[in-house]
Amino acid sequence: MTGFFSALLINPFLQYALIAGVLASIACGIIGTYVVTKKITFLSGGIAHTVLGGVGIACYLNKIYGTNIPPLYGAMVVALIAAIAIGLINLYSEYESDTVIGALWSLGMAVGVIFISMTPGYNTDLMSYLFGNILMVSKSDLYLMITLDVVIIFLGLLFYNKFTAICFDEEFARVKGIRVTFYYLLLLCLTALTIVALIQVVGLILVIALLIMPAAIAKQYVNNMWKMMLVAVILGILFTFSGLLISYEPNLPSGAMIILVTSFFFIVSILHKKYFK
Repeated sequence: MTGFFSALLINPFLQYALIAGVLASIACGIIGTYVVTKKITFLSGGIAHTVLGGVGIACYLNKIYGTNIPPLYGAMVVALIAAIAIGLINLYSEYESDTVIGALWSLGMAVGVIFISMTPGYNTDLMSYLFGNILMVSKSDLYLMITLDVVIIFLGLLFYNKFTAICFDEEFARVKGIRVTFYYLLLLCLTALTIVALIQVVGLILVIALLIMPAAIAKQYVNNMWKMMLVAVILGILFTFSGLLISYEPNLPSGAMIILVTSFFFIVSILHKKYFK
């Protein structure tokens, strides 16, 4: 443990990892609270798994056509498109929405796998997008995460009342004259941006766990949205830091350890509320 703190003082990659954890926790604390309250975890999972398509397309264009598109930018574009498509399907589709969203989920993953397979050479970054590698976060990644955080905080708090209204009672929100469809799609777009911000930390396979579990723990102990966001942010920071700390010396995957720590405390919180309330 002392080795981790000593390394933290001198190694930029650990410092970047810690900053990335804080930035990711801010985003997932705010948006995760809305996702948990609105009960749109499955929709968020659909958005997250289409992101591989954007990563694959960006990698393919970079290799074949010599472009210099950061894969996270490709992920962001596809995530936003998927958010709007999934939102509209959930609102207006004549078919069962979970079936269509599941199909899009699979389609996005398939597109990503196809483009990655068509990309010459082995893409060493692929595993970090699937499973996350917070220790490989670069300064440019931090700039992107800061930008996403600013957008998420600004819009998430600017439209706090609107988002809260549609999370708790859509019909009442419509009666009050709130443009429910617009704010619902905007919330899904912010969820998409949060997912992109979390990809480098835990990867797209585990991203939903970090998005929802801190907020779900907070929901068990506070019933105010503002307090839920604050508690979720603090928990996210503690969980990411603990995961980094525990995984450092044994050289275990940091993203997976962050999720294990988060899951452990999620289970503990459930047991605590059930047996010790």
